[in-house]
Amino acid sequence: MSFTLPVPDAMPGDLYGRRERDPLLRVLERLMNAHMHSLHLWHRKDVVGERNDRRISVTVVGRTVEAYDENVVGLTLAGAGELPSWRPGAHIDVELPSGRLRQYSLCGDPADSTKYRIAVRRIPDGDGGSIEMHQLRVGSRITIRGPRNAFAFAVPGHGSSADHLHFVAGGIGITPILPMMRLAHRLDLDWSMVYTGRSRESLPFLGELVEFGDRVTVVTDDVDGHPSAATLLRGSNENSAIYACGPMPMIGALSRGVDPGAEFHFERFSAPPIVNGVQFDVELSLTGQRITVPADKSILDAVKPFRPNVAYSCRQGFCGTCRVPAAGRPDGMLICTERSDGEKVVLDL
Repeated sequence: MSFTLPVPDAMPGDLYGRRERDPLLRVLERLMNAHMHSLHLWHRKDVVGERNDRRISVTVVGRTVEAYDENVVGLTLAGAGELPSWRPGAHIDVELPSGRLRQYSLCGDPADSTKYRIAVRRIPDGDGGSIEMHQLRVGSRITIRGPRNAFAFAVPGHGSSADHLHFVAGGIGITPILPMMRLAHRLDLDWSMVYTGRSRESLPFLGELVEFGDRVTVVTDDVDGHPSAATLLRGSNENSAIYACGPMPMIGALSRGVDPGAEFHFERFSAPPIVNGVQFDVELSLTGQRITVPADKSILDAVKPFRPNVAYSCRQGFCGTCRVPAAGRPDGMLICTERSDGEKVVLDL
């Protein structure tokens, strides 16, 4: 169960600047508290924030290497004028020259309406989207959609008993967390963070985290081993609101370690695991081809080898990119997450 109340149209400025507390920020903090939700363990797809489907042509105006292993690049994007506003946790859809559509969290300053910043980890054995993003250079032009927010950030206060924020980021999962941290720091809130990954060399934006001092704990597999839930929750308490972004094993560990009554918001890199699935067939109506969907795979994964250009993005069921018309289903079918209980599904593909 959750509820949604209005949030302000503007974010406090200077997330990268001054940090002294003033009366205006106290007012803004109280306004933002209206976007708090019930204390329960949930996936934030149930509470989708602002959504903007406008297509915008942007130019890459900055490109930086953000990790010592050189596998993460930061891209700064600018349009012809002001870009749509956004709040921490938001992402944009990027239309790549190949036709691929990929999502990337905004990790810059929401107060700067002239540009967006994203970061992309290169995945050599992936499906090619990250490699294509790494090939972009200053001057490259791409089209984006958004921003959208399915990982909305709410400041503790009204509507919540949380009096502390605890952030957990796994590798490139730092991207939506970084603006949240900066806002918490700017508002002089009580917060802590655990940042985890394979090695320090693989972690982006380490240099930007120095200013936060011992609020940030860095834990790496090569030195500390795979982190337990207790390690990931180090610095939190029974009254903490937890925001996490990272791979499924990390989110799974947190889900098992967080108290069932805690406020836990998360965003993961991949689709949720399929539990108690059954095998079924899909028929592609354009050709009559029948494809078997295994009990442990999504329709998307089963169809992709036969329809490599099928559109998808988030793989979590909230962006709607992969929705396909389906016989007997007025709203179509989200082929990244929705399944059949064994009956054949006819898709308009």
